[in-house]
Amino acid sequence: MTGSDIDMIGPIDYLVIEFPPDRPPDGSALPLLRDLVERGIVRVLDLAFIRKDLDGSLTGIDIAEVGFEGEIDITLFAEAGSGLLDDADRTEAGAALEPGRSAAILVYENTWAAPFASALRRNGAELVASGRIPVQSILASLDALETENR
Repeated sequence: MTGSDIDMIGPIDYLVIEFPPDRPPDGSALPLLRDLVERGIVRVLDLAFIRKDLDGSLTGIDIAEVGFEGEIDITLFAEAGSGLLDDADRTEAGAALEPGRSAAILVYENTWAAPFASALRRNGAELVASGRIPVQSILASLDALETENR
């Protein structure tokens, strides 16, 4: 990767998505993720599946063995492996899981933001803080505002 390639990288995020033990992933979100990739909004860097056994041990799950329902083309996702996601990351993600549950770990680049981020970097700007507001927090705040305004 050249210096100009690195300059055009967008912000990189990760998600750990836990699945309930009685409802394993069915693959219904994968076509939506594929659409985001095809439209250039995100680039999937890594996608891994793990299971936390009842004794707390972690097991990796090959995407082909997840057991998605229907005709789902997993080629794009099976090939996602940048090397950014390592065993330490899997262990850290596993610490967030309840025993007996499985999870997907997704590392992705926000390609939509690459030109914006590049322009800021060229101007000497640096990202000094970042975060996400959970949907549940937004809903709770809106409910509180609604109650106040009654």
